[in-house]
Order: sequence, then structure tokens, then C-alpha cells
Amino acid sequence: MTELDDLRYPIGRFRPPSSTEPAVRAEQLTALRLLPHKLAHSVYGLTQAQLDTPYRDGGWTVRQLVHHIADSHANAYVRTKLALTEDWPTIKPFDEAAWARLDDSRLPIDGSLALIAALHERWVTLLESLSDADFQRGYNHPENGRQDLATVVAIYAWHSRHHTAHITNLRARQNW
Repeated sequence: MTELDDLRYPIGRFRPPSSTEPAVRAEQLTALRLLPHKLAHSVYGLTQAQLDTPYRDGGWTVRQLVHHIADSHANAYVRTKLALTEDWPTIKPFDEAAWARLDDSRLPIDGSLALIAALHERWVTLLESLSDADFQRGYNHPENGRQDLATVVAIYAWHSRHHTAHITNLRARQNW
């Protein structure tokens, strides 16, 4: 792995889990449940200048990362509900980089931290209520193909750890 890959993928690239056993899923749900606290802890005490620092050259700022997580996980929550209420719906992807450049990605992060906390409370509660059969439901992603909810949970557990590591690694490198 190159230094750029280390900065871009601090916990490694996403790899689908070899198992969808309930114990593996429970670990993934724990990652989703803990994200609001871990993310808030990772940005605690940062100055405005630090929030506007990219986690790597050419990368998003810490502020953009927090807003991206809110955007991405809100989309995932809605997609989860679509998967549970429709028969393999085709979802609409979004241009994450374009969203990160919109003016609301320059707002203070408190609103997105609150959104993530509320969203994850609802999303994890919903996911914990599902049967094993429910996790086999899913949606069609125009770019990534069929994704069942077991895979979606694994992706977003990784996504949670991935972006939090961007911030904590930047803090460690900068001695913040």
C-alpha cells in the first residue's frame, strides 16, 4: 500500500465480510451505534482552522467529512427503508464530491453531528428489529449492482470507522 493509500484508506479498503452470521452483524451494528459518539469525540476541541484542514492533500476537510457522513448515512437510511418496503427498488446514487462542495458543507458541524446522532438512533433501532430474512432484502444500485442489507450494514460500519480514522489520524499527524 502506498502512502496515499494509507491516507485515503486508513483502515484499508472495504472488503465484504466472509460471514453474515448474527455475531458478525452485531459487531457491525455496534460500529453504527457508536459512530455518533466516536465521531463527536474525534472532532472535539478542534478550532475552525483545524476543521477546515484537509485530512490529506487533495482530500476533504474535516468539516466536509462530518457533513459527508450525515449526507451519506441519511441516504443509506432511506435506502434501507426502501429495501424493506419495496421489491428490490433501484435507488438513485448521488455525486458525493459535488455534495461536499455545496454551501451547506461549510456550515458549523454541530447540525450534522446532531443529525448523525438522531439518524443512527433510528437506523440502528430499525436494523436491530430485522430478521435474518430481512437482511437478504436489498436494492439495485445503478453503479454497484444488487446490494442486500447484510452487505449495506457491513459497508456503512466500515464507512463509519473509515472516516473517523481520517480525522483521528490527521489529529495524530498534526499533534492536535
